[in-house]
Amino acid sequence: MSKSEIGLIGLGTMGAMLSLNIAEKGFPIAVFNRTTAVTRNFHEDAGDLADMITPTESLEDLVAAIAKPRAIILMVPAGAPVDQQIEALRPLLDEDDLIIDAGNANFHDTNRRGAEAEDQGVPFLGIGVSGGSEGARHGPSIMGGGTKSSWDRVEHILKAISAKYEGQPCATWMGKGGSGHFVKTVHNGIEYADMQMIAEVYGVMRDGMGMSAKECAAVFKKWNEGPLQSYLIEISGEVAAAEDPKTGKAMLDIILDRAGQKGTGRWTAIEAQHLGSAITVIEAAVAARNMSAVLDERRKGQNVFGAAPQKLHGEITIDDLEQALIGGKIVCYAQGFDLLYAADAHFEWNLPLPEVAEVWREGCIIRSSMLNDMASALRAHPEENLMFSPYFAGLLKQSDGALRKVASTAITHGLPVPALGAAVAYFDIMRTERSTANMIQAQRDFFGEHGFERVDDDQPDHHGPWVG
Repeated sequence: MSKSEIGLIGLGTMGAMLSLNIAEKGFPIAVFNRTTAVTRNFHEDAGDLADMITPTESLEDLVAAIAKPRAIILMVPAGAPVDQQIEALRPLLDEDDLIIDAGNANFHDTNRRGAEAEDQGVPFLGIGVSGGSEGARHGPSIMGGGTKSSWDRVEHILKAISAKYEGQPCATWMGKGGSGHFVKTVHNGIEYADMQMIAEVYGVMRDGMGMSAKECAAVFKKWNEGPLQSYLIEISGEVAAAEDPKTGKAMLDIILDRAGQKGTGRWTAIEAQHLGSAITVIEAAVAARNMSAVLDERRKGQNVFGAAPQKLHGEITIDDLEQALIGGKIVCYAQGFDLLYAADAHFEWNLPLPEVAEVWREGCIIRSSMLNDMASALRAHPEENLMFSPYFAGLLKQSDGALRKVASTAITHGLPVPALGAAVAYFDIMRTERSTANMIQAQRDFFGEHGFERVDDDQPDHHGPWVG
């Protein structure tokens, strides 16, 4: 029997879909799951692809089924399970056998695992995979991190199974260590913000304008034919149009308003704080999810303070909402790429920022028509805030009024718009040459003698007359 070209451990939803994708693209694959029945059922259900898949019932059998030098993908839960799997697998492998962690790992763990592998003289690769189960099955966006030689060994497989944008694979090596998983983390942070802003304009339509879910669906469908064309706008239209089979009501109207999360958005916010990077829209989106979880407290709040007026009286139009989303989206992505730039400088990854935008054009959750123009802007000026590129500066000038109008009117009427509001505040700070931080520096010097700079010389460590 011929050997498999690659192996995979972990046949949960993502692992199973990725295995079928690999097999369908013509690469024989050996698979293993801790629960043997899962492996057997997966193989039995593989249909025409079963001949390309070798099911195994032990790690020893898995290793024996793969051609040397071996490459094995881990699709197991992030954290300790990955370390445990590596510890169990490594003694069975040769020194040149490659382990690939393709789960939702924290990039700090990937940095550590990569360093440990390098010390041991064995290859290790950490790749971010975006697109959900559908992407894993038919073409995800893939962000690789590790040594270039390790990426080169499996690049042909990863590019073959990835999504394609006009024939170009959405799979790229991002740099050393945990760079691939960090890029995936930032992707997820942007995803949080994008989803939150869409939810906020849906809330304005539903609560402020009295629109039904089906009416909202029609708006999203129209927007998906314009500048906001994206996967998230597309599916927002689909979920708004869906009916509950049980009650016949709009599906959205019976879904409890308590949003889940798996932590990657929180990781993005934490790392931004460590790197001193302002990602206020993403942070607002993470906070909004946290607040959605405290449903009992929100009910108590309404009982104590009463419901806000909410209903608008023609102050906002659908066109205003579209322009507000355009402006908010630009600010959100500008913050995300600024965070990538800050991490790149700190960790010395040499991230290919234009290629990051290109990898996100298909296969991933935040894919949108704007990413092509973002890639062009980043290629021209990779170190510059995306808002300042001529194309996006022009869009922001057009959408600023609507973004400000929607945020301020919503706040006046008690409609929560934390992410859109954060976008306005960020925009205003970034276009204000003389900020109010001079007051903060004076306060710091007053109570802590921290010193300050003056506007009329370039010497540091001045003090005010309050310092004796």
